[in-house]
Amino acid sequence: MDKFLPLVDSPADLKKLKMDDLPFLAEEIRELILDVVSTNGGHLGANLGSVELITALHYIYDTPKDTIVYDVSHQTYPHKILTGRKDRFHTIRQAGGLSGFCVRKESEYDAFGAGHACTALSAALGFATARDLAGKDHRVIAVVGDGSLTGGMAWEGLNQIGASGRNLLVVLNDNNMSISKNVGAISKYLTEILADEPYNKLKNEVWRLSGLLPKHEKVRHAIAALDESIKGIVVPGIVFEKFGFRYFGPIDGHDVKLLVKTLGHIKNLPGPKILHVITVKGKGYSFAENDSLRLHGVPKFDKVTGKTLSMSKSLPYTKVFGETMAHLAGVNQSICAITAAMCSGTGLEKFSREYPARFFDVGIAEQHGATFSAGLAAGGLKPFYAVYSTFLQRGFDQVIHDIALQNLPVVFCMDRAGLVGDDGPTHHGCFDISYLRAVPNIVIFAPKDGRELRDSLMLASVYKDGPFAIRYPRGNVPEDSVEMAFRPLELGSWEVMREGADIAILAVGTMVYEAWKAADMLTKDGLSARVINARFIRPMDQEILADTCAKFDKIVTVCENAVHGGFGDGVLEWMVENGIEGKSIKIMGIPDTFIEHGSREALLHGIGLDAEGIAMAALELHQRTRIRTGTKKIN
Repeated sequence: MDKFLPLVDSPADLKKLKMDDLPFLAEEIRELILDVVSTNGGHLGANLGSVELITALHYIYDTPKDTIVYDVSHQTYPHKILTGRKDRFHTIRQAGGLSGFCVRKESEYDAFGAGHACTALSAALGFATARDLAGKDHRVIAVVGDGSLTGGMAWEGLNQIGASGRNLLVVLNDNNMSISKNVGAISKYLTEILADEPYNKLKNEVWRLSGLLPKHEKVRHAIAALDESIKGIVVPGIVFEKFGFRYFGPIDGHDVKLLVKTLGHIKNLPGPKILHVITVKGKGYSFAENDSLRLHGVPKFDKVTGKTLSMSKSLPYTKVFGETMAHLAGVNQSICAITAAMCSGTGLEKFSREYPARFFDVGIAEQHGATFSAGLAAGGLKPFYAVYSTFLQRGFDQVIHDIALQNLPVVFCMDRAGLVGDDGPTHHGCFDISYLRAVPNIVIFAPKDGRELRDSLMLASVYKDGPFAIRYPRGNVPEDSVEMAFRPLELGSWEVMREGADIAILAVGTMVYEAWKAADMLTKDGLSARVINARFIRPMDQEILADTCAKFDKIVTVCENAVHGGFGDGVLEWMVENGIEGKSIKIMGIPDTFIEHGSREALLHGIGLDAEGIAMAALELHQRTRIRTGTKKIN
């Protein structure tokens, strides 16, 4: 039975505990996280690994007055538990419940919303600068993972923080770097010395007194050189010292007493500081420690066995993509695959094993990944850049300047397009059609099923006239299985799925089969609907589009993308350019708001992007048109 966790509803309660109580509290927090994530799904490994660190931060610092900014914030479940959300923690990632990330409107302790990596350092510097300009004196802390240091934006933040000289602490939560071998007695002893308050007072006094000596500049230079040489031998963070930080560590990130002691020592030291802590992903749960990749982000699982509870035999789009990529790479030696720290998430494990020389994980560096792909293409290779839709947004400038402007044949494989579900608004891929449609030279394709995904990848592999973007959802293909044989796919071609006489539904990607179901529903209301698989968003099939406009006065467009700038706007633009008037158009898409977290099915239903919603919109359009033309009278 929990002994300490029931006593803690805020950081103020946490501070009432004795330091000797903290290891027991940490285990109680860890057990709660394991219970809830095994039931709800979520980010497991990172949260189990951050328990002691976050506990120590809230124990030492005066939050929320003191500001803690978490990078990505997928590791903040302990933070939520300690900041007044313990009793609602069972709702995490559920519709109407707590978010799996920091959200400013959720709690005053969530200083900065985050769902992407590499943002904490820049944001923390902004907080520190705002503090200084306001004449305040509270502390600012940025918690970053070693993975985030693969992204250029993190180093941009480090560079300016060091140059600014502002009072700010960076906690580097390292769970994968080879430097971890330095955790031990010598490192612990050295860090205690470097962080010790008397030592730092003595160091500052020596520095002051040396300034009184003749030729004090040479004396100080010699002292600094000696200090740096010693630390360069035994301190792994000398690179951070070069950036202008005072470096402390590495220390054991699961020794909560040591963390509290160290944070207490360095709390009042001025200027930029880095505390390097070593943690273990999945700490305290053997399955997560031994398989941190699989148990990083998890669906519901059996806590006793560590096995996923989902028994679905459906085939994910990601699996179809991965199998197809491995096949195409065996046929075409110029094909290579690029991912931004998402090998497993994008389905490229098989490719990486079978063709390691042509597989490139660039880390959490989406901009670099895009321009790296451009260089590969300019060098004669055929790069497929597998990236979540929401993360490609970070490389938008590179898409324009480095790829489209030079018309390089890079293939963008945009996983998680549309609503992704439980991860919420930071991860929904709502905008790729809108922003890519504005860029010249790019082909944009959305498959309706797994077979079309395979066929589009085949077409993209031989397409040489510019960039080619393929968007597909998080979820399963609608077929029971996917044929391995490829079918020829003509560039810019649409597919008339079923004929009708009263109304036309132009559907894109995930919405095609929903539109088909909607057409079945409409027959019960006496309406006959033409359903078109508008798989090429750019270029559009002008022949089918012209035929549809000639035969139908009522047209519904439906696409799982932001309604503004999306596929429907493209259809309207085409109609204006071609002088087509007198049509009643209903554009369906993701509304002009950020969609919260919840199951994908529930979210789509809530915004009307399912068969029922499409049928209702089509029926309303038909009835509204008849009312306007006087063909139907309503009492």
